[in-house]
Amino acid sequence: MKAIIPLAGKGTRLRPHTLHTPKPLLRVAGKPVLSYILDDLCELGVEEFVLITGHLEETMRDWIGAEYPDITAHFVTQEVQDGTAGAIALAEPYVDEDVLIVFADAVLELDYGLARTLGSEFAGVIWAKEVEDYQRFGVIVTAPDGTMARIVEKPDEPISHLANIGLYYIRDHELLFDGIRDTMGREPSVGGEYYLTDAFQYMVDHGSKILTAPVEGWWDAGKPETLLETNAHLVETSRGGVDDGATVKDAEIVQPVRIDAGAVVEGGTVGPNVTVEAGARLVGCTIRDSVIGAESELSGCTLHDSIVGAHSTITGAAGALSVGDYTTISVE
Repeated sequence: MKAIIPLAGKGTRLRPHTLHTPKPLLRVAGKPVLSYILDDLCELGVEEFVLITGHLEETMRDWIGAEYPDITAHFVTQEVQDGTAGAIALAEPYVDEDVLIVFADAVLELDYGLARTLGSEFAGVIWAKEVEDYQRFGVIVTAPDGTMARIVEKPDEPISHLANIGLYYIRDHELLFDGIRDTMGREPSVGGEYYLTDAFQYMVDHGSKILTAPVEGWWDAGKPETLLETNAHLVETSRGGVDDGATVKDAEIVQPVRIDAGAVVEGGTVGPNVTVEAGARLVGCTIRDSVIGAESELSGCTLHDSIVGAHSTITGAAGALSVGDYTTISVE
């Protein structure tokens, strides 16, 4: 089994953080979003990856080479941002067996093992999450046997609450790429994009059965507020705690928090739902619901719902901040 991971997006909703860091490399609970995905896939036994890159491509190549030197990685540049179908089409020369397609916008909690045990009658799996705000998503309408009947983008009526989350397993890869070619032979959307979901519809219309399966957790990291919600979930459930190598002196710690090795907290209050990354230093600060980047120094700050980039120096600030790496702010 191989995996295709589209990584070409610019992450405009997460600026300024994505001006110099690819969106999948933004960190939640002390770890890049992409690492959560790659670690799960490597544990499943996937060894070969097709990575569709674009924005900050060299940064992504360097990071993969340094952090995952043992995987086989094929990098393909998406020159034109023509949608999800256009991205996956670029992977075709490398796909000669069943494939997982994972969009790196979220931290996922699920059993990937279903891809190993799927019944032979199914051509693939599309994972979905039950949501209330169905109007924001492409939703999956299912047949009585639980397979996909169709996907409807951002419906006005509550025809389904099963949101398409961007995770797929496709066994019939040849029919998938037939569907992509059919999709890209038609008129694009108003925004000039071709949707991968139309290729899945092509597969279903040609007799394929694609099973819909639930995820246990889907934690979006595609915009600042949801990235902070994801950080809060992770520090509460699986990645919280004060590392033995951290220094906490005369400070109140309100759990859940994550304070990494080498971080220093002197005075003030930290938490709940805060990650303080390695080497950061907080002096006399009150921080909640925030991510503080590595090697940053904050003094006399009162912050909430903030993302502070690495190597930043912030003095006397109050409120909610969203600042990139190497930022200096001093409030007299």
